[in-house]
Amino acid sequence: MRVTVENKVVMVTGAGGGIGRATARLFADGGAKVVVTDITEAAARQTAELIERSGGEALALVQDVASEADWLRTLAATVERFGAIDVLVNNAGIYVIASVEETSLEQWNRMIAVNLTGTFLGAKYVAPYLRKQGGGSIVNLSSIAGLQGSAEHAAYGAAKGGVRILTKHLAAEFGRDNIRVNSVHPTYVRTPMVEYASGRTGLSAEEYGRMLSPLGRLAEVEDVANMIVFLAAEESRYLTGSEFLVDGGGTSTEVDPSPTGLAA
Repeated sequence: MRVTVENKVVMVTGAGGGIGRATARLFADGGAKVVVTDITEAAARQTAELIERSGGEALALVQDVASEADWLRTLAATVERFGAIDVLVNNAGIYVIASVEETSLEQWNRMIAVNLTGTFLGAKYVAPYLRKQGGGSIVNLSSIAGLQGSAEHAAYGAAKGGVRILTKHLAAEFGRDNIRVNSVHPTYVRTPMVEYASGRTGLSAEEYGRMLSPLGRLAEVEDVANMIVFLAAEESRYLTGSEFLVDGGGTSTEVDPSPTGLAA
């Protein structure tokens, strides 16, 4: 089934690499106009250039999702360029593996600011634009760490758990305006996050894949991007307030536990 996103205007935060870049490119392949935001200007521009070289339309913007002013600026620039916005993908996030005792207050506050407050600000400021359009879709990136506990993931898990329940409240509040809000919960994905985790544990990406999923492999960025694009498409028009696992069955079957937990 080919999902319908043609001519939709889509903003993807944290799209300078990883899941965000794969998602932005997949939207563009489907005919969407994509706004690529990232805290790193060069990374955002690179993603936009990849889209444009493939015949798509893209706008690259620098954004710190924890900044209220940046949200106001980037959304205004989106509407100025494309005339509207139909979809917001709150993908930008940061990650740290640390015990509660090792986690500094600064790390905790930054984790909440980027992963949770950034999601709140995105929903808050995109809602008037979507309402004006007669509806739209917000897709929030959470994690399996937002559904289950694991050692050395307290700050990350708290933020991603907050994203999960925030999503449900947003769906309840925005439904009357035909604005759908859903959350996506990946396991470890083949991104720099896995490289960071491997450096902490000594486990390879392949070992993580065998431990985390009965499929015996690690998730790829396209596995998550496919779910995100579907939740933004017309074919998912009756889905809202729900959480969608992209974990290869890892949270619903027996797998060997990782020494530092099973968070994405």
